[in-house]
Amino acid sequence: MAFRLGIISDTHGLLRPEAVHRLAEVDHIIHAGDIGRPDVLDGLRRIAPVTAIRGNVDSAEWARGYPETATVQLVGRSFYVLHDVNALSIDPVARGIDAVISGHSHKVRIETIDGVLYLNPGSAGPRRFRLPITLATLDLGLGDLQPVIHDLSGG
Repeated sequence: MAFRLGIISDTHGLLRPEAVHRLAEVDHIIHAGDIGRPDVLDGLRRIAPVTAIRGNVDSAEWARGYPETATVQLVGRSFYVLHDVNALSIDPVARGIDAVISGHSHKVRIETIDGVLYLNPGSAGPRRFRLPITLATLDLGLGDLQPVIHDLSGG
């Protein structure tokens, strides 16, 4: 079985049961910021190891221990995580990054530029405007990185 990565962002203090269910069988979770409350990460850690960065709403004392960016190596792949992709200040190609993971916009993005996957899983927190409630999974194996977006809206 492949190594399955769960990717979530913009929970804003809400860890939905639908998100917990969808992430139940992942091997690692990346949270791309705007966590909202530390118990969100506690809940995710009950599922799998978590790499988390802080977003613009994560300004409370508990969040200061989380970096603004992170690079994580999983199954021979390199992931660069930041909250707002517009703040990207590195060259992912030069750094050998396979995927740039971000959040902030609450809008799903799956785009490959110069061989680098840019992935925003959307928002899994409280509904904002008419945007769907989503997260992503990504199976890491020998093939291309092909994320799957999961709609948690329930209809």
